[in-house]
Amino acid sequence: MIVRNMNDPEVLQTTYIAHRGAVARMIMTSHFLESMEFLAYAILPPGNIIEEHRDEVEEIYFILTGGGLMKVGIEEREVKEGDAIWIPAGDPHSLKNTTKDMTVILVIAAYP
Repeated sequence: MIVRNMNDPEVLQTTYIAHRGAVARMIMTSHFLESMEFLAYAILPPGNIIEEHRDEVEEIYFILTGGGLMKVGIEEREVKEGDAIWIPAGDPHSLKNTTKDMTVILVIAAYP
């Protein structure tokens, strides 16, 4: 069993700016996982945007708090707390926090 807390020193050392908009931490990575790429936690301040980008892995963004405007491919949609958004591998995607609060996201990535 592997248990990692988002505030463990090893996790805190992974803190980075994700796509110029969110502060993110890698909670678990392919170093531990077998068929998944990672589990990350990201905080997107009001007005910030996770810039459009593509990943070679399939992803799910799960909105823990807040919300915003999510774009996947050519489709745009408002998302909110409790929403899970599936992002196919290779599809361009972005998220803009259109709320007055921090948007907190779990990002799960797996190999297609």
